[in-house]
Amino acid sequence: MGNYLVEFPEGDRPMFSRQGFEQEPRVPAGNRTSPLKTLVTVATYNEIENLPRLVEEIFRCAPGVDLLVIDDGSPDGTGQWCDRTAAENPRVHCLHRGGKQGLGTAIVAGMKYAIAEGYDYVLNMDADFSHPPRYLPDLLAGMAPAGGVPVDVMIGSRYVPGGGIEGWPLRRHLMSRGVNWYARRLLGLSPRDVSGGFRCYRTAALSRLDLDAIRSRGYSFQEEVLWRLRRVGARFGETPIVFVDRQRGASKIDLRESLSAVWIILALGVRGCLGRRPPPPADGAGG
Repeated sequence: MGNYLVEFPEGDRPMFSRQGFEQEPRVPAGNRTSPLKTLVTVATYNEIENLPRLVEEIFRCAPGVDLLVIDDGSPDGTGQWCDRTAAENPRVHCLHRGGKQGLGTAIVAGMKYAIAEGYDYVLNMDADFSHPPRYLPDLLAGMAPAGGVPVDVMIGSRYVPGGGIEGWPLRRHLMSRGVNWYARRLLGLSPRDVSGGFRCYRTAALSRLDLDAIRSRGYSFQEEVLWRLRRVGARFGETPIVFVDRQRGASKIDLRESLSAVWIILALGVRGCLGRRPPPPADGAGG
């Protein structure tokens, strides 16, 4: 059974329901997969080397979920492979977008799809096996652990006991730790890993957000969505994962995206301190 840390909103006492959020049925002990309707979302661009094997592993580890692939016009045939697979497997769905539009917008598209289609949970993961599918049961069970407190977001965390990272040079370790420290301080976030993207969200909580108002288009999305959820009283939890650096394909992050993320987090932090409403979306931010 997974180990879970639950973060309570400031001033919130441990309880099993709160105004504005639906009470979660308890998961029986030993049940490793959520009985509720769950959508796994994967954003892709040129992931044909990884996606076929990833899809197989997702359904092996969490056979009851549905899968949505959001493909940004991959020239390597990722989208076409997804269409062929969807024609054979009714649990697989594809959303095609015209060119690279940023990771954040892809995740938002998956969230909107999950809300519109009546899913209870939407679980986002990377396409490159940096988020090992073997942790899917822990993320799902952590949403309502037996004898524990239901949460609105369960984060696959690299920075809680039992978590870790494999395959990174020292520079990337320092950068990731620095971004987490920076974002937690500026945005008032309590989870230890606020930049990781391996997460399960409760759609009832997401439906309280104006998803179109999210400013981030790139990797700062991970911090911004937690900041916005915190402002509506969402409860966060963390379960340990070991992040594995991609073995195939090329990383999509670049210097421009990193600088954009730093700026957006700063802007959100300043607006939060001043008590102002979150900023409107910035065209092209985070690219």
